[in-house]
Amino acid sequence: MDRRNNFILTTMNPAEISISDYAYDLPEDRIALHPLEQRDASKLLIYKDGNISQDIFSEMSVYLPPSTLLVTNNTKVINARILFKKPTGATIEIFCLEPQGNINEYSTVMSATTQSTWKCLVGGAAKWKNELLEKNITINKEPVVLKAEMLEKLTGAYSIKFSWTPARYSFAAIIEAAGDTPLPPYIKRSVDAEDVTRYQTIFAVQEGSVAAPTAGLHFTSELFEKLYQKNIERANVTLHVGAGTFKPVKAPTMQEHEMHAEYIDVDIKTIDQLNAKAGNIAAVGTTSCRTIESLYWLGVKTLLDPAIKNISIRQWDVYEEPLLSSHIKATAALEALIAWMQKNNQQTLFTQTQLMIAPGYRFRMTDMLITNFHQPQSTLLLLVAAAIGNNWKKMYDHALKNDFRFLSYGDGNLIFIDP
Repeated sequence: MDRRNNFILTTMNPAEISISDYAYDLPEDRIALHPLEQRDASKLLIYKDGNISQDIFSEMSVYLPPSTLLVTNNTKVINARILFKKPTGATIEIFCLEPQGNINEYSTVMSATTQSTWKCLVGGAAKWKNELLEKNITINKEPVVLKAEMLEKLTGAYSIKFSWTPARYSFAAIIEAAGDTPLPPYIKRSVDAEDVTRYQTIFAVQEGSVAAPTAGLHFTSELFEKLYQKNIERANVTLHVGAGTFKPVKAPTMQEHEMHAEYIDVDIKTIDQLNAKAGNIAAVGTTSCRTIESLYWLGVKTLLDPAIKNISIRQWDVYEEPLLSSHIKATAALEALIAWMQKNNQQTLFTQTQLMIAPGYRFRMTDMLITNFHQPQSTLLLLVAAAIGNNWKKMYDHALKNDFRFLSYGDGNLIFIDP
């Protein structure tokens, strides 16, 4: 069944979902603490039409249909975790979440000199009495002093201004030298040398993420060559992954949970490529999936209101009128988005999405999803459940019984989304 032509509307608002229905027992020893030596040697679980099989990730080309468009997230993880030592010996950990201020593109943020202000988590905040923190680092054999100033307390975070001397270095260079790889909180170990390269996809280009798009960690040049031989193309989108991707759902229902917002950055040629391949698209990771599904809804917004000036997707937009009852095909939505960008002289679309994909959602752009195994009671697991309903339990039970490795450094799966 083609979701694009049947216009199946949501039968349930995800706001009503009880997160306790998406729990499962994940033993600590099933969480992968280290990557495998070979990226594409991970196990691969394949779900299609209620049936489950398994193979090795390097054999992905066997299962993807010819001429599939593979959508990858080319975001690059930054060294977002910075440790400062106070003169007293106390350690203050600052974890950069996202830049603050008017942001037109991430490259401008990362190339900024002199100073940069970020929304951050702060470990040991009670020990920080608003004095300037300093850290001595070295860039190109030159000593550099990095300073951190707490500007204000935010909801669940802090506004931190970083400044440095010499001021000519970019923030990208500063954080590269000063910070550590921001491993997820469930990988309970110190950062190793291997993490510098392995917690990064081989196609990472655009700096800005504080967490890796982990489904992409399995891909190698050899695997891409196999895919190309099957006429499988690749399109790059950018979604800068925030730490909110690991935020547990603590509210009893999703209505009370605030979905994290993330920046997407997609050029007009990629949108045209997606339009040409509508009906045969595989998203590599939940981030790529959220991006292309958001593009559909952004296109719907421009079609409903061609004069709209600023477009973004809020958490519940697609479950409310007028988007809920829109009968707009994927191609029409993307063509409208392209026309809107051309009208507004935009070659690149840069905006935020807070799209909640959970049971009750009907996918408009994504036909196949390549992803890892996710935490219990997480929004990422809800996305999987939106794709295959209660069969997520069958899939995860198979993985647990067959020694699959879970979470960021774990094994992968290929899901053919149920119609």
